[in-house]
Amino acid sequence: MIKGIDHIGLATEDPRGVAGFLTVLGMGKDDQGVAEEYGVACEFWSYPGAGGKPAIELVTPVREDSALSDHFSRRSPSLYHVAFEVDDVDSELARLHGHGLVSVDAAPCAGARPGMRVAFLYAPKPAALLIELVQYGAGTTPVTG
Repeated sequence: MIKGIDHIGLATEDPRGVAGFLTVLGMGKDDQGVAEEYGVACEFWSYPGAGGKPAIELVTPVREDSALSDHFSRRSPSLYHVAFEVDDVDSELARLHGHGLVSVDAAPCAGARPGMRVAFLYAPKPAALLIELVQYGAGTTPVTG
């Protein structure tokens, strides 16, 4: 079951620049990590007192063959994905695939936060949106400021 929006991912090659903008908007950095499987560093930003959700995730490549390589070859830094927290990433991946969303990942893998499992799907036109499913392990919650 989908629990709600976990975060909105912004693809950038200049996380410091975007961080300055988020700070001006009153947000603070809550957490950060590297999603090795995708070759990206992630910073999670939210408003104080909001419990970390929804967050803005700054996604930055850490190697040339990162998941963002193709993104930046086609467009400039921009909205990258919308992430939904789910209670069971495997079942939601299968359910959404059955409704016409296209699996990007063959199977869920580790996300940027400890205990986080993720899987990406593509919602074709008219949405044309990359969607991330996020499941936190038992007793694991996002770090919030």
